Parts: sequence; structure tokens; C-alpha cells
Amino acid sequence: MYNKKLSKRAPSQLVVSSLLATTAVFSQHAMSDTIAEALSSGTAYGDFRLRFEAVEDDSAKKDADVLMLRSLLGYKTGDVSGFSALVEFEDSRTVTGVDDYNNTNGSGAEYSVIADPETTELDQAYIQYKAGALTSKLGRQVLTYDNHRFIGHVGWRQDRQTFDGMSFKYVTEGVSIDYAYLEQRNRIFGEEKDIDSSDHLLNLSYQTPIGKMTAYSYLLEQDDNTELAFDTYGLRISGTQKSGDMALLYSAEYATQEKSKQGASDKDADYYLIEGGAVIAGITGKLGYEVLGSDDGSYGFSTPLATLHKFNGWADQFLATPDQGLVAMYASVSGNALGGKWTVAYHDYSADDDTNTIDDLGDEINLVYAKKFGKHYNAGIKYASYSAKDIASVGGNAKSYTDTDKLWLWVGAKF
Repeated sequence: MYNKKLSKRAPSQLVVSSLLATTAVFSQHAMSDTIAEALSSGTAYGDFRLRFEAVEDDSAKKDADVLMLRSLLGYKTGDVSGFSALVEFEDSRTVTGVDDYNNTNGSGAEYSVIADPETTELDQAYIQYKAGALTSKLGRQVLTYDNHRFIGHVGWRQDRQTFDGMSFKYVTEGVSIDYAYLEQRNRIFGEEKDIDSSDHLLNLSYQTPIGKMTAYSYLLEQDDNTELAFDTYGLRISGTQKSGDMALLYSAEYATQEKSKQGASDKDADYYLIEGGAVIAGITGKLGYEVLGSDDGSYGFSTPLATLHKFNGWADQFLATPDQGLVAMYASVSGNALGGKWTVAYHDYSADDDTNTIDDLGDEINLVYAKKFGKHYNAGIKYASYSAKDIASVGGNAKSYTDTDKLWLWVGAKF
């Protein structure tokens, strides 16, 4: 196994060791010519996103805005006896001097947070092996499971989340088995805030006539002096049933979690989700009820590897679950217009373990419109407005909740 202390500043150890191991296999089979052909027949690609983000809130911080270009360049080789490799670099830079924001790494502390630090990093670098129904990867890679609620890439942010480790995926006749061992979490805040870990991820799913059934076990542990660990076990079902010209959508999920930390007592919390919807004449409507439970007001159910921006509102007020837990009821309507896609959503928040002073956690409205232009280009506009109601702060997380508005405008290109 490669060095646990690997960081984005020293990715070459992982890449070199993986390449040396693969080269040794190829040498044994006298395939040097085939390797050269695989390298020359690979595919280069690029993904560019120029985005303006603005934040206005009622906190003591100054309003923030930033215009940033995210550039991603990669190369994927051809296959050699089932082996291939991928290398991908990512760069995020502010442009035109629009950079009045708190980047979470010490710059602009007087402004509200926009969690997109300037950074240049190795985004992915892995060796892949495919044989029949099995795909395995060794190295730095993107991982997503199910709907990103527990394991995701946080692709909304400019520096997306990746992981250093090994992963295996086996798919056959409606059955899918995913396992990954992770030694480092490369988070969205730049290399300074990456976390060494010993994480085990297991996700098993089976496609049935009534939907996809999934069982999972995510055992997360930080390799630092906190000995912080989250053990989560859960079940999920999600499916679609057609009825004439209408399609019915439904999901249900339950998970239980234990948190342990050096020098502190263990905590337990549960997670529930019920979601239903329908697609009629191209319009999709959904209603949902999600509970991130609390352990008697001392700990809220946590999903530290999730694509958190996707859940509980785009204003990102609940990236960390309050100690009192979070109950979120939501409704959304989406469809197509003028060649693009639109969504309108409403969220209502309350505490799972409420008290006389902590109950109503506010509500939020989300709007988005995005459109593709031809094969390579896209653009969009997105807006979130959170109303904090009568709650100024919540429990042990010491987070202040204030009225917040966020706006995004972007254009992108992929080649």
C-alpha cells in the first residue's frame, strides 16, 4: 500500500508506484509495443467553467463576490490487456480582479464565505484494470455512490472532491458491488485541508421489478490525533413506475450512525428519507421528507463525504448538521423551456430534537435555469434565498443562521 501521508503536494509517489507496478506486468508479457500504442491512441479532454458567485447575508461579514475560471485538463490512455491509465489536472483562478470573498483558507476573512480557493492540483491519477464484470482502480479518483447523499464528488464547487485509494466495482445481471479503501480525502478547500484517513466503503445494490434496492456500510476514520470515526449502515430503495402517460417516482431510505472520538463519549443518530413524485407532460414534481436525527440534542447525523450542496438548499446553511438534528420538508417542480432545463424548489427546516428556543430553522427558495449550446458549450443562472426565521444560532455547532441570498452565473465548455 502506498504512503498514508500522501498529499496533493506529493502525488507522484502514488502515480509512480502504480505505473511501475503496471509496467512490470507489461514487461513480463513483452508488450512494450502495445503500451506505446495505448499511450498514442489515448484521448485528451478539457472542461472549463467561468463562474460568478455573489453572497449577501445579514451577518457582520461583508458581502462577497468572485469571478473564477476552473480549468480541468486530462488524458486517458487506450487499453492494454484490460489496463489503462488516466491523469487529470485542475486549476482554479480568479479573473478580472473580482475576488472579494473568504476562501476558507485565511484570505478575505472580513467577507462571507465562498468555498473556492485558488489552487492548482492533480485531480485524478489512477491505473484501471477491467476484466469482464470487474473494474478496479488504484490511485487518485472520483467516487460517487447512489444519489451522492453519503459519497460524492462535490462537483458544484470549483475544486471538486476526490480520494486516494483503491476501488472495485463488479456488475452483473442486475447486481452491483462496490468497495473502496481510502487513505486520503482530497476535499474542496485545497490541499491544506485534505485529510488522511482509513475509510472502508461498501455498497451493494440489486435491481428488482419495484426498484433498485441498496445496502451500504461506510466506515470512516480520520488518521490524526482526534481518532474521529463515523460508522454508518443503511438501506435504500429507489424506483420509477409508468402508468399510462405518467411516471411515478419514489425513494425511501434509512441509516443508523455511530460517532466516536478520542476523549468523548460515543454518539448515535438515525437518518430517514421518504420522497415521491411524478412526471406528467414533461413536468416533474417531487415532495420529500428527510430527517438527519439527533442524539438528545448533543449530536446531529453527519455525512462528511457527501455532495452536500445538492441537499438541504443551495444556500449551504446546513453543510454541518446542527446538534439538534435537521428535519427538512421540500417540494420541487422542474421541466424544459427554450431548449434548457429549469427547477424551482422550496425547503422548510426544523430541529429534530427541538427545545423551547430551538425549533424553526427557517426556509429557503431555490431557482435554476441551465442550457447547453451545441455539443460543447453550456450556461446557466442559479439563485438561493434562505430566511432564518427566529433562530440566531443552534447548539454545539455554534453556527449563526442569518438571512442569506446567493447568485451564480456561469458559462462552460467541454472538449
